[in-house]
Amino acid sequence: MGEKAYTRALGEDARKRHFHRTERGKVINFAVQLEVKVGGAWQPVIRYDCAHDFSHIDRYNIHGEQEKEALQLSYAESLTLADDDIDLNWETYKAKFLNGELP
Repeated sequence: MGEKAYTRALGEDARKRHFHRTERGKVINFAVQLEVKVGGAWQPVIRYDCAHDFSHIDRYNIHGEQEKEALQLSYAESLTLADDDIDLNWETYKAKFLNGELP
């Protein structure tokens, strides 16, 4: 079983947390999350994961509201999408979050 986990700074008060576990080359668990520091605490902005046994996106705003969107993708496809999406769009997601919108 292989496992990879890291946290990477994306900019001022923004970071990406990445975790995935594989078994025989197949992704069996993952979570990739953009977090923004607000008032000294890290808050989730957007998270891709497979909790509840399906791939999905959780979107948050600064008011604590949340929206869940199911992905019709394999865990491996969802993991790739998550990494690429957050790397490319984190600034937009951060701005929306701080403006009270869901990213």
